[in-house]
Amino acid sequence: MTVANFIPSIWEARLLANYHNRSVADVITTPPTSISGNKIIFNRVSSVAIKDYDPAATTPVSFDGLTTPKVEIDMDQKKYFAFKIGDVDAAQAAGNLLDPTVSEASATLSETIDTYVLGLYTAADVDNLVGNDTTPIALDSTTAYESIVDLGTKLGTKKVPKAGSSVIVNSAVLGLLAKNDRFTRNPNVLANGIVEGQTINGMQVVVSEQIANAAGKYKILAVGSGAIGYGCQINSLEAIRLQDDFADGVRGLCVHGATVLRPEAVAVLTGTFA
Repeated sequence: MTVANFIPSIWEARLLANYHNRSVADVITTPPTSISGNKIIFNRVSSVAIKDYDPAATTPVSFDGLTTPKVEIDMDQKKYFAFKIGDVDAAQAAGNLLDPTVSEASATLSETIDTYVLGLYTAADVDNLVGNDTTPIALDSTTAYESIVDLGTKLGTKKVPKAGSSVIVNSAVLGLLAKNDRFTRNPNVLANGIVEGQTINGMQVVVSEQIANAAGKYKILAVGSGAIGYGCQINSLEAIRLQDDFADGVRGLCVHGATVLRPEAVAVLTGTFA
């Protein structure tokens, strides 16, 4: 056998397909306007003024300059995977062997990136907090639901559109919500964490175990559309013959980066189980 026939595009396509199917980061973030090298670029459009129309005025219509301030961030997060397989050619030829081979790598990659992106909750506006580490909300089936409503209200007061908003909880919180009559008793969680057909205060409910929790404190994160910018790409994917083993090695490098574009569109609840 040989690695000479290794086709990176096949492996990359399968890897990214598996990754995007599982990625919570993809669900809750805004993709970049463009990617240049290892930089991801976002353009924000300035607000448009509304004025009174007076047809008798010398200039009844005046035009404002529209600015698109550019936000550039480095994809400074670098993660790699490396595994060995008996025969790269055989794995490529058999789709039922290739998919399981890359599935575990893509699952671990999505968990790693989701942890990073969800950790950006620390950039939320200070007045968008419900509870904190000192005085967390005691969560039960009622307070969990109503506190999430409060998160949505925090975003609403900042004029964050309901469309595209999400609230991210872990499985334990989802279990509490399922005991509330205002929520479904048997929630169906899709592969990318979306709880099918379930919204609270206009926010799509998403489940992830990668959201921060420590010392018995649990974070619930609400994000509006355009709140977080995120980009990811596979920089290198290759196969090599391992010198000390009768096997081939497949290794890949993924670079990614994320930033909070709109702190006012991020709200955080800190809770503990009652």
